[in-house]
Amino acid sequence: MTEKLDYKRRSLCEAVEKALNLRMRTPRDFVFLRDQIFNKLGVMISPTTLKRIWGYITVESTPRDSSLTVLAQFVGYTDYETFCEDLTDDDPPSAPILGMRLPIEELSVGDRIILRWEPLRVCVIESMGHSAFRVISSEKTRLQPDDTFSCSTIIEGEPMYLDNLVQGDHLPVGYVCGKKGGISYEVIH
Repeated sequence: MTEKLDYKRRSLCEAVEKALNLRMRTPRDFVFLRDQIFNKLGVMISPTTLKRIWGYITVESTPRDSSLTVLAQFVGYTDYETFCEDLTDDDPPSAPILGMRLPIEELSVGDRIILRWEPLRVCVIESMGHSAFRVISSEKTRLQPDDTFSCSTIIEGEPMYLDNLVQGDHLPVGYVCGKKGGISYEVIH
C-alpha cells in the first residue's frame, strides 16, 4: 500500500513540476509554488507542507489528503482521488501550460524567430502574417528552407504543433517540433 501511495504522490509532484516547468530543488522553489497555487486557486499552502510532500524534508507522517487535493486542483483535477483514478503508467496527467507564450498575433510580416529543441535542432522561421510561417534555415531537422506552415501557438518549454506543413510538391501534413522536451524561442526583429 505504501509503495502505491509513494508512486501516486511522486506522479502528482511530477505533474506539478511539469505544469510549472520547474524542478523543485531549493527552498525558493517551494515558496514560488506556494505563490503560484495562491494566485491560481486562492488557497494558501505552506512551503513546509510542500517540502514534506516532495520529500525535501523527512517526517514520519503522511501528507493530508486536503494538501494533495490542492496540488491535484493546481494541475486541473477536482481532487486527489480523481487524480489517482486517472493515473496510469502510460497516460501522464494533464497539466496547465504556464510557459511564456509568444503572441503570434503581434508579429509583423518579416519578423524572424529562432527555434531550438533537442537534440541540437535549430530552425529559423519568418512570419508571413496571419499565423503563417516560412522556414529560412534549419539544422538537424526535417524542416527545410522555403517550407511553409501555419501555427497558432508557440509556448516556451512546450511542443510546437505545425499545421499544413508544405514541403515542395508534397501534400500538406502536420508536424511536431520538440515533442519530448518542448521548444525554446527567440524573436529577431
